[in-house]
Amino acid sequence: MTPDGSARAPQILTALWESASPGPFDEIVDVRSPGEFADDHLPGAVNLPVLSDDERAEVGTIHRREGSFAAARIGAAYISMNIGTHLAGHFSTKGKDFKPLIYCWRGGQRSASIALVLARIGWRTTVLAGGYKTYRAHVLCGLDTAPPRFEYRVVTGATGTGKTRLLNAMAARGAQVLDLEALARHRGSVLGGSGPQPSQKRFDSLLLAAFDRFDPQAPVWVEAESNRIGDVYLPAALWAAMRSAGGIEIRMPIDERVRHLVEAYANLFADPVDLKEKLTRLTPKYGARQIAEWCLSVDACEWNQLAVSLLTIHYDAAYAASTERYFPCVTEAVDLPDATAEAVGALVEKLARHFRTLEASTAVIEP
Repeated sequence: MTPDGSARAPQILTALWESASPGPFDEIVDVRSPGEFADDHLPGAVNLPVLSDDERAEVGTIHRREGSFAAARIGAAYISMNIGTHLAGHFSTKGKDFKPLIYCWRGGQRSASIALVLARIGWRTTVLAGGYKTYRAHVLCGLDTAPPRFEYRVVTGATGTGKTRLLNAMAARGAQVLDLEALARHRGSVLGGSGPQPSQKRFDSLLLAAFDRFDPQAPVWVEAESNRIGDVYLPAALWAAMRSAGGIEIRMPIDERVRHLVEAYANLFADPVDLKEKLTRLTPKYGARQIAEWCLSVDACEWNQLAVSLLTIHYDAAYAASTERYFPCVTEAVDLPDATAEAVGALVEKLARHFRTLEASTAVIEP
C-alpha cells in the first residue's frame, strides 16, 4: 500500500541497467515455465513458474482447439493456484520493503498476473517490459559491442599440449581468462563432448556475463577455437577479434602429449561404447577400416596406442590446417616439457615476465 492507503500498481522497466552494476531489485523472478527457464534466463533469476511446462502446453492446445476464451479460463485457474503456492512458500519470508523484478516471455499476462498480486500486497513490484525478449536483445547487442573492447592473447597448440591446464593456472594467478570450452561444456572436437551443452541462448548469456567481469585495461587470454564448439557458435565479433589477435603456441613432445591426453580423457575411456560411437562419426573422413582399427584399440584398452594414432592421423593435421588459416598472427612459440603442475606453473611465471617487458609481438620466448 502507498502512504495514503491506496493500492500500489506494478511499475514498468523499459530498459535493463548496466550489466556490471548491481541491479536495483532485491530479486529477479522468472515466472516462465521450467523448460523456458532452463533454455536461458536473466543472471541471478529464480524460477517461480505460474504455469508448469505441462500446464502451458495444455493451455496452448486448448487455445488452438477451442479458442482464446477457453484457454484464458483454464490458464487463469492454473496461474491463480500457482501464485497461491508461491505466496505460501517462496514469498512468505519477504519483508514489507521487498522489491522484486518480474518477467515472463514478453512481459504479458503471466508476469502481469503475479505482479498485480505482489503489488497489491504492498511490495514495490516492477515488470520488465518485453520480458525475456528484451533481455535477449540486450545480450545480442552486448555480444556485438563487448568483444572489440578487449585485447586478446590466443593460446594455440596441438591436442594434448595442456592448453586448458595452462589457462586454468593463469586464471588462478589472476589473469583474465575466457574459458570457452567450460562455458560451452565441450572440448571442441568430435571426442570433446562432456554431457549436455547449454542452448545457444544460454551460452550467449554466460559469455556476456564473463565479459562483464573483465577489465578492458587488461588482456584476455583465450584458447584457440573454431567459431563452433560442439553445437554452439561464437559471436561474430569475438571470432573476428580472436582471429586478428597475437598470442603463443604451446609445443610438447608427443609422448608427453599422449600421457596428458590419456589422463585428461579418462572419463571418455571409461565408457568404451560411447567412445566407439564418437569414433564412428569420423567414418566419412577416414573410412571404415581406420575406424575399425581404432575400435579394436578401444576393445583392447590400448589407450596409449589409440591416443598416438588419433593424434598423428586426425588431430595434428586438423590443428595445423586450422591454426594456419584462422590464427596467422600467433607467431610466438614456447616448449613445455610436460603438463605437470610444476612445468605449467613455471611457464605461467615465464609468460608473466615476458608479456610485462615484450617490445615486439613477433619475438620467440626464450627457453
